[in-house]
Amino acid sequence: MPNETPTLPDRAASVDAAFVRRETSQALVPFVPEVSLHMADDAIALWETTESARGEVGLPPPFWAFAWAGGVGVARYVLDHPGLVRGRTVLDVAAGSGLVGIAAALAGAASVRAAEIDAYAVAAVGINAEANGVHVDAAVEDLLDGDGGSAEVVLAGDVFYERAMAARFLPFLERARARGAVVVVGDPGRAYLPRERFTELASYEVPVVADLEDTALKPTTVWQLAPLSGDGTVSGC
Repeated sequence: MPNETPTLPDRAASVDAAFVRRETSQALVPFVPEVSLHMADDAIALWETTESARGEVGLPPPFWAFAWAGGVGVARYVLDHPGLVRGRTVLDVAAGSGLVGIAAALAGAASVRAAEIDAYAVAAVGINAEANGVHVDAAVEDLLDGDGGSAEVVLAGDVFYERAMAARFLPFLERARARGAVVVVGDPGRAYLPRERFTELASYEVPVVADLEDTALKPTTVWQLAPLSGDGTVSGC
C-alpha cells in the first residue's frame, strides 16, 4: 500500500513530541523511583522556548516538564495502595507530565485516560507512558464542565493553586463524586484547597525543585473528596 500523508493533527503531534524529547531529559522521579519522566532543568527558560516555538506569548507554563509535589504525592499513594485503581477505569485530569496516570497504570488500572489543555503536555504524557512501558490515552480536552464521564476513579495533583482554577475544579470533582467516582487529589498546602470538603488519606514530605517551590521539601497531603449528605453537609468517606 502507498504511504499515507500524515494529517495536520498527526504532524503537529509529531512536532510536539520532538520538542519534548529535545528540551528534556529522562530521569527517575524523586520519591517515586518506580517512574521515570522526561523533565526540564529550568522552568523559565523552557517557558520562553515554548513560546518561541509556538510563535505566541502568554502560553501556559510548562507544568508538564516537572514532577510537582501534589502529583508526586498522589502517585506515591496509588503505588502504595494499588487497590484504589486496580481493575478500574481511571481519569488523570490536568495530567501535566502524566505521572499520576502512569502510576495508576503501573498499579493495575484497567485503563487510564489523561486530560490536558496543553498539547505539549499531551505529547509528554505519551512519551512518558511509553518510557514506563504502560499505555495512557491522552488528549487535549477541557473536561471541567462535565463529571469525568465513566471513570471509576478520578485523580488530580496540585490543582488548587489559583482561585479561578479552584472555582472550576471543585464543582467538577463534586459532580464526579456525586455520580459514584472515587476522587483523590494531592495538594502541597495551596491556598485554595477547600479542606473541609476532603478527608486526609496520607501525608508526605516530597522532594521538589527548589527553584520552583523555594524549598527542597514540600509537605504534601493526599485527600479523598467526601460525599455530601442529603442536607448538604459532609459525611464520612
